[in-house]
Amino acid sequence: MMQDQLIMAKAYLHFASPQGSVHFVRELRLRIKEIERAISHSSGGTRVPGSVLQKMKAMELTLSKAQRIYPRCCQMTAKLRAMVHNSEELVRAHQSESSFLEQVAVRTLSKGHHCLAMQLTAEYFSLDPSKREFPKRESIQLDGYYHYAIFSDNVLASAVVVNSTIAASKDPGRIILHIVTDALNYPAMMMWFLRNPPTPAAIQVKSLDDLKWLPGDFSSRFKLKGVRDPRYTSALNHLRFYLPEVFPSLGKVVLLDHDVVVQNDLTGLWDLDMKGKVIGAVETCTSSEGYHRLDSLVDFSNPSIFDKVDPKACAFAFGMNIFDLNEWRKQDLTTTYHKWFQLGKIQKLWKPGSLPLGQLTFYNRTLPLDHRWHVFGLGHDFSIGRNELESASVIHYSGKLKPWLEISIPKYRDYWNRYLNYDNPHLQQCNIHG
Repeated sequence: MMQDQLIMAKAYLHFASPQGSVHFVRELRLRIKEIERAISHSSGGTRVPGSVLQKMKAMELTLSKAQRIYPRCCQMTAKLRAMVHNSEELVRAHQSESSFLEQVAVRTLSKGHHCLAMQLTAEYFSLDPSKREFPKRESIQLDGYYHYAIFSDNVLASAVVVNSTIAASKDPGRIILHIVTDALNYPAMMMWFLRNPPTPAAIQVKSLDDLKWLPGDFSSRFKLKGVRDPRYTSALNHLRFYLPEVFPSLGKVVLLDHDVVVQNDLTGLWDLDMKGKVIGAVETCTSSEGYHRLDSLVDFSNPSIFDKVDPKACAFAFGMNIFDLNEWRKQDLTTTYHKWFQLGKIQKLWKPGSLPLGQLTFYNRTLPLDHRWHVFGLGHDFSIGRNELESASVIHYSGKLKPWLEISIPKYRDYWNRYLNYDNPHLQQCNIHG
């Protein structure tokens, strides 16, 4: 009752006219202080002291007086509504500003990263053309080795994936790393790995421009009106749907996103019985990710389109996946992808990005993996425990708060930083520190 009296009294005080009774305003303020003091001294017991009851009665009389002074409730309601509207507008403005600033932070690399890219690119073009290649390895396109693919335009992120994969491997000499980047970042990517070769593993770096069989508009076809987040518009993100064409002579490949860190040996993935499935992936139904089931990614309002797809089917995560490319070719899934992609161009049927398309392309063709293979959410979830992180084979900074950004989550940074040598001359010259 005292709390209710306090709310009413403060409301009346707020609407008190400056030309109104000074004595009444003083009385109202006195009663508010008395009730606030009584609440702060309350022990939470069932009995209320007599002195407090007297103060409550005094407040009741003052509130009755206020009702007589301010009888027009409709005017008060109108003012309250105006206040609420103004407050909501202010909140919306702050949210919009916050979202914009977050997007700027996510999309804008630091001066150090720009410096690194410029420095490496200049060095690459100053090299003699004969020295712009990695040592020849006949095994680059052969089975019998552990092939890892990374599609990225970020030099340092790729370096961490490469370094951590080799450090975790029991047999790094049998690792072949395949990086595909865009034409703009190709010189910097090549120069970094020429200067920092991933010995004893082999590495290959290609540009999207080297993949002549890709559709002519491939680099621009994923741009969406009103969507600027590179996670959703990047052609490199959609290159995953062409894996059999990228690696025509391979039977299996592990695809790693550039925002992961490998902590344990992954060669066990090649020994999995895929049971006729095309992709091995960790499901998200028991995770803290924002997506759990297909209906959180795909619009099922048109049942004729999705009549063979269960809206409540568990979604799976990209980021660390094993692919059986022979089974992919056998089931012609690249054609399946093209059908879904063309359908999505006609009408908006799913959220932006490659993940919803992946759920549909690989629907009923996914082998669920033990969650310890891949723990994700380090780019947005502050609640992941240390035991879960350290027992994971791969940790994934999915979300906006990437580990190379200043806005990253502090407690997860060291897992990423430990795989970069910050004494490297290029990093020192560009003032890049952990």
